Amino acid sequence: MQEKPLEGKIAIVTGAASPRGLGRSMTEALVRAGARVSMMDINQQWLDETSNYLREIGGDDCVMAQVVDVTSIGEAERSIEHTIQELGGLHILVNNAGIAPRNMLMGGETKNNFWEVPAEEWDRVVAVNSSGPFYMTRTVVPHMLAQGWGRIIGVTTSMNTMYREGGAPYGPSKAAHEALVAMASRELEGTGVTVNVLVPGGMASTDLIPDDAAHQRENMIDPQVMQAPVVWLASDASDGINGQRFIGYYWDEDLPLEERLEKAAAPAAWPQLGAQAIRLNQ
Repeated sequence: MQEKPLEGKIAIVTGAASPRGLGRSMTEALVRAGARVSMMDINQQWLDETSNYLREIGGDDCVMAQVVDVTSIGEAERSIEHTIQELGGLHILVNNAGIAPRNMLMGGETKNNFWEVPAEEWDRVVAVNSSGPFYMTRTVVPHMLAQGWGRIIGVTTSMNTMYREGGAPYGPSKAAHEALVAMASRELEGTGVTVNVLVPGGMASTDLIPDDAAHQRENMIDPQVMQAPVVWLASDASDGINGQRFIGYYWDEDLPLEERLEKAAAPAAWPQLGAQAIRLNQ
């Protein structure tokens, strides 16, 4: 196997800078695989710390850091244009940025009834978790179509989290992102641009989870489970893989590819339900 399978590739990772984050873990994996990465986050301090760490691994030009609010279509467009200008291209987009209400994450006896969720909190979470991936994907696709190659990877959430009791607005917002991936993959089929989902497989030990939450970090999934599959999905090796969801926890590179896919992959969203719409007069 090629030692640096992403040599020459340019990637964007949103929500890339959190010290304990899926985004930082995936960005590190992409850099180690030879990609140059445009890191996007809203936290300048985290961007400075993480970009400095990554430059020690991949050299001074392995990353560029941008403060970007993905809930703004204007910022999404400007940041993508800036990435292409500064790094000379764009091949990979990882839609990772996500937020959740603190009370939903606390665990224990905390209640989070959907009818008690403030409208402004719903709007804030949906703006990051649903609108953000749409704005970023919408903006990168014309560039990827023009070059005939692209990889779009969406970090959604576990299926049962989407409808779990007390999970609003996080769960529904991630379900919308998953549906976007499934739809986009169909519209882009055969273009050379693929769209897939990558999730850890359960609650991951990231800065999204407050340190004073009832959950025990030793029982959470290590963000490093995202590293090997994100590199594979971002590479030429995943040609033809489209509209799938991958569970990082089950990704086992010791297995032959066919067995690995059987263990870790399934269609994105809910195609197993079949065609549900009633069609009259046919």
